[in-house]
Amino acid sequence: MKVTNVLETALYAEDLETAEAFYTDVLGLKVHSRLPGRHVFFYSGIGMFLVFNPNQTEKEKDPHGCRGRGHVAWSVSLGELDAWLKWLKEKGVEVNDFYWPSGSRSLYFSDPAGNSLELTSPQTWGLV
Repeated sequence: MKVTNVLETALYAEDLETAEAFYTDVLGLKVHSRLPGRHVFFYSGIGMFLVFNPNQTEKEKDPHGCRGRGHVAWSVSLGELDAWLKWLKEKGVEVNDFYWPSGSRSLYFSDPAGNSLELTSPQTWGLV
């Protein structure tokens, strides 16, 4: 037995409407489903990206959540990073453009809830 790909990952934000607007407008993610006040789920490549409101999920019997800053990195083509950098800046997003010793590159930025986001190539981890 072995695990393959990450199927879903989650971050947490109290203001789900602002989170949804950010992820659809800035990153172009498509909404899969939403439950107002609890969550908004997005398609993300071959997996799912989930945003939960911890104020709601921590009340549930089997809580799906935590508090605090999280991190997600999305895979993009190394050749697309310049276009992403330009796009993010046009959207008013502050970006840290980081070059790795391996020759790879990452764009780091935050969502409105303060979560750490990254766009990088699989080359960063030697996966190509």
